[in-house]
Amino acid sequence: MKLQNMFGVVLWSDADAQKAVIWCEDQGELAYYTPGDDCVHEAPSLDAGDLIQFDVSIQQNVRKATNPQLLMQSHSPDLPRQLQARQKAYSGSSDLPCGKPANKVVDLADYFDSEPQRKMA
Repeated sequence: MKLQNMFGVVLWSDADAQKAVIWCEDQGELAYYTPGDDCVHEAPSLDAGDLIQFDVSIQQNVRKATNPQLLMQSHSPDLPRQLQARQKAYSGSSDLPCGKPANKVVDLADYFDSEPQRKMA
């Protein structure tokens, strides 16, 4: 299991169950976070819109997030709503008005002060 370090924004969370769904900087598949039995430290409380850094791996064809580190609380609290609105507005379009492909709904680089580091696999 190869771990890759990634930045992301929490799209949904359940504080009681400590679960979260994370939009990843590479705009690939979403990552799912659930603290494992082997978790040795207390995980931060994650809320929708939080900017986090985490390790991601693929387990049974699903991206799993581990070791989440809160970088900025409430960084993009309206991001889930923006993604839903853009998906509805452009669901039948091949390109967005800005000329970006429709599969890149929002560029995560827009939410950072500087360009995120690109990882080479």
